[in-house]
Amino acid sequence: MSRKKRLMGIGLLILLLASCAASEPEDSIRQVIRRGADLAERHDLGGLLGLTTKNFIAMPGRKDRDETKGILWMAFRYYEKFRIIYPEPEVDLEEKGRTASARVYFLMVRERRTFPRLEALYKDPQGWLKEVGEKADLYRLDLDWFNEDGDWLVAKAHLEPFRGTGFER
Repeated sequence: MSRKKRLMGIGLLILLLASCAASEPEDSIRQVIRRGADLAERHDLGGLLGLTTKNFIAMPGRKDRDETKGILWMAFRYYEKFRIIYPEPEVDLEEKGRTASARVYFLMVRERRTFPRLEALYKDPQGWLKEVGEKADLYRLDLDWFNEDGDWLVAKAHLEPFRGTGFER
């Protein structure tokens, strides 16, 4: 077998394994969260809102999709170029598999700011939070999910900033 065919076979195997790994609903939700972070970093408002249900609500303040779009636009202008850094999201699937909840702790940091130890703490959210401390703008995002025709969409989001001594809820 030629080297080129072996490399193609390995590449196809990697793609197959990656698609199998995402077969669990929790993994699918984590992939949507990863996509959402990427869309936010690119300031893609339409793409972000495409990950939500038609009756999406953002909290606090019960903001609908249009109001949320305006808030995101202002946040993107304020931060300009930024990165979103987060540990593995906590995902809980409801009994019937049509709804789920997820919790994401994340930082929004200016593009050039680095936190070299955070990548190693991806699977350890508590260690990740301890390492971050008060070094950046830290948030907790609670998401309620709905499975619509096989696609996981966000129905409700509650964003809470870190207040120095912890989160309010």
